Amino acid sequence: MRSPRRCSRNGCPRQAVATLTYVYNESTAVVGPLAAFAEPHTYDLCEPHARSLTAPRGWDVVRHEGEFEPPPPTTDDLVALAEAVREAARPVTPRPPEDDQTAHTSPHTGRRGHLRVIPPNH
Repeated sequence: MRSPRRCSRNGCPRQAVATLTYVYNESTAVVGPLAAFAEPHTYDLCEPHARSLTAPRGWDVVRHEGEFEPPPPTTDDLVALAEAVREAARPVTPRPPEDDQTAHTSPHTGRRGHLRVIPPNH
């Protein structure tokens, strides 16, 4: 499943709700609603960072005056969620015995999916 876009500010874990773009030839920073797609020369911001953004001296900030809303889930998000639920609900089929090397391992060693349990050294 695709994860929501996060704030571009370093260390900020919040979900992005606004997009910051710059108009360099007019010395203007524009903070508006979250763009439909992430672009290379824009920055996604959470609401606190979108509201508190300041620009360099001599620059203007044009800020969206309405509410910043997180984007609604897309059909792709809902389909991915449904597929993840179906996959988790599938019964686990027993695996055939492995080669002789694994037959001599500790009974506490096992494998499930991509994870492997490794017993502590004695």
